[in-house]
Amino acid sequence: MSWAFNHRRELTDNHDLVIATSLTDLASLRGFVPELAQIPTLLYFHENQFAYPVGGQQRHSIEPAMVNLYSALCADHIAFNSEWNRSSFLAGVDALLTKLPDHVPQGLVTLLREKSSVLPVPLPDQLFVPLPFADKKSRPSSDCLEIVWNHRHEYDKGPDLLLAIVAQLVQRGLRFRLHLLGQRFRRRPDAFEGIESLLLNYYRENKIEPGINAFMPDRESYEQLVRQSDLVLSTALHDFQGLSMLEATALGCYPIAPDALAYPEYLPAEALYAVNGLDLPAQAASAADVICRRAAQADKTGLPALQHPLAALSASNLTTTWQQTMLSLLKL
Repeated sequence: MSWAFNHRRELTDNHDLVIATSLTDLASLRGFVPELAQIPTLLYFHENQFAYPVGGQQRHSIEPAMVNLYSALCADHIAFNSEWNRSSFLAGVDALLTKLPDHVPQGLVTLLREKSSVLPVPLPDQLFVPLPFADKKSRPSSDCLEIVWNHRHEYDKGPDLLLAIVAQLVQRGLRFRLHLLGQRFRRRPDAFEGIESLLLNYYRENKIEPGINAFMPDRESYEQLVRQSDLVLSTALHDFQGLSMLEATALGCYPIAPDALAYPEYLPAEALYAVNGLDLPAQAASAADVICRRAAQADKTGLPALQHPLAALSASNLTTTWQQTMLSLLKL
C-alpha cells in the first residue's frame, strides 16, 4: 500500500523493467498500479516462505507462502539465489496445490520452473584479493584456532547447535577462540547465554584471551578480523545462499557448514558436516569432527587453503549472466 499510494509517481515514471524481491506482494502492486502490469518484471527470491523455518514465537500462516506464489505467477521471470532455493520453492508449491480441494489449475509447477533460473548474489571482487601472509597471521595468539560465527543472533541461525558444538570442542580439549559476530537484538535465544558462560570459563581455565563478542558495524574492521581467522562456522537452520559464509570464505576463512540447504552447491564435501536424520548431539559431534580434522591439518604456515575456489561467484564473473537475463526481458 505504501508503494502503491505514497509513491505512485515514482512507479509510473516511464520505467523499462521492474526488479522486485520476493518480499514484494507483486500481484497486489500490479493490481494497485495497472501501469506496472505492462512492464516486464523480474522477481528475485533471496529466500522463500515454503522453506522458511517457523520460530517458537511465530504462528504458522499460509499467507506469506501464497504471496510468494501469486507474485511468482504474475512475474515474467523469477530468479533464485541457489538451486536449493528454487527446488524447495517448487516442492512447496506442489505440496500446497495437492492440498487445495478443487479447481486447481494444471501445470503451475511446470510453468514456474520453465520461467525460472538460478542467479546467485554476486560477491564483491575485492573480497578475493589475498592479503600478504604476514598480515593474515598478525593476530594475538597463533596457538589458538580462530573461529568466526558471523550470523544474526536469532533462532533460525541455530544457536542451540552452536552451543552443542562449543561444548564438544571444549570437551575434546581443542584450543580455540570463538568470535561471535553478527547483528543482535533486544531479545536473544537463551542458548547464547549458555555459549557465553561456557566460553568464559573455558578461556579463564586455559588462559586464552577471549574472542570478540559484538556486532561490528565497521565493515573494514570486520573484514580484517575474518581475514585473520582460520574457520567460519555455520549452524543455520536455513540459508538460501549463505552470503556471510561465502564472503568469509572469499576472504580466506575455511568454511564449516551443514551438509544441507544451499551449502553443498557452493562448498566442497570436506567442508560439510552431517545433519540430515541426526539429533542435535550427533550433529554437533559431526561438526566437531570436521573442525578438529581441519585443526590437525594446520602447520607452521597455517591451515591448507580451500580447494574449491568461489571465483565464479564474483561480481565480474556474474555480471554477464545478470545482464543477459535482464536484456532478455527487455527483448533487446
